[in-house]
Amino acid sequence: MEEQDPQIELYVSAGNDDENKAIEQILGKLNLDLLIKNTLQRVGVTRPVMLTLLITDDDAIRDMNQQYRQQNKPTDVLSFPLLEKPLVDAPAEQLWQPVEDETGQQASAGNTSAFVTPPELITNLGDIVISWPTVAKQAADIGHSTAYELLYLVVHGVLHLVGYDDQSEAGYQSMVQLQQALLQTVGL
Repeated sequence: MEEQDPQIELYVSAGNDDENKAIEQILGKLNLDLLIKNTLQRVGVTRPVMLTLLITDDDAIRDMNQQYRQQNKPTDVLSFPLLEKPLVDAPAEQLWQPVEDETGQQASAGNTSAFVTPPELITNLGDIVISWPTVAKQAADIGHSTAYELLYLVVHGVLHLVGYDDQSEAGYQSMVQLQQALLQTVGL
């Protein structure tokens, strides 16, 4: 089967129409598709995939952070994997673990078996949400461009979608190394 580029649904809702258009212009100059494709190739994901990327504001990401992580504060990036288990082959301490029920079995909705995407169809990895104001603030604080910060967070989000977790030191270090190496592949 011929390798396909990842399908990316991009939404920008980070301010008024003029602000959104300015962000869209910045995004148009970045090669998100290539970076995401390189990220997936680097971690061994070769199947056809899609994901959604939402660039939003601090209020919206704060609401999501509160709802899904019980943290009432804005954050830079949130990832919402749709997979039941990681796609990547890496040491367990670098990956998020499938959710288990009280009996120790992998949890699924009710007693139904998990949906399995046939290999010839596209796999929806999930959603990445990034706060534009936080991107701008972090870039200024660190001293690099908003483009670099945004792309760094996109790679971070993709790594979470395919299975990486930064809650352990090993996972964090692995993700940071991958993020830095991948940004170099697009000249940043």
